[in-house]
Amino acid sequence: MERENIGELEELVMLIAGWLHPEAYAVSIRKELLSKMDRKVVLSSVHTVLNRLEKKGYLSSTFGESTPERGGKRKRCFTITQAGYEALKSVHARREQLYANFLNTNFNFN
Repeated sequence: MERENIGELEELVMLIAGWLHPEAYAVSIRKELLSKMDRKVVLSSVHTVLNRLEKKGYLSSTFGESTPERGGKRKRCFTITQAGYEALKSVHARREQLYANFLNTNFNFN
C-alpha cells in the first residue's frame, strides 16, 4: 500500500482507537478527544474520520451486540490495523526528526 499522509485529527483518532480497544467507538473516541486533548469535535466529524481511516485500511470495524441502554442499537467498534500501526510509526518518526532539527536550531529572540 502506498503511504498516505494522515491529518492531525486522523492521527489522534487512530491513537485513541488503539488504546481504547476493544471499546473504541465514535462516542468513546469523541469523549477522549475532549478529556485528553481538550479538543471539541462534533460526533459527525468523528464518524467521518473513522470512515475515512477505514477506507484507507488503517482501521477495521465490527458491530457489537445490541444493548438496551442504546435502544437496541449496536456499537460499531474500531480496531487499528497493521497498516494503521505502521502509518502512526512513520508519522511519529517524521515528527521526531522535525522536532530534533527544530530544537537544534539556535534562535535569537531579540
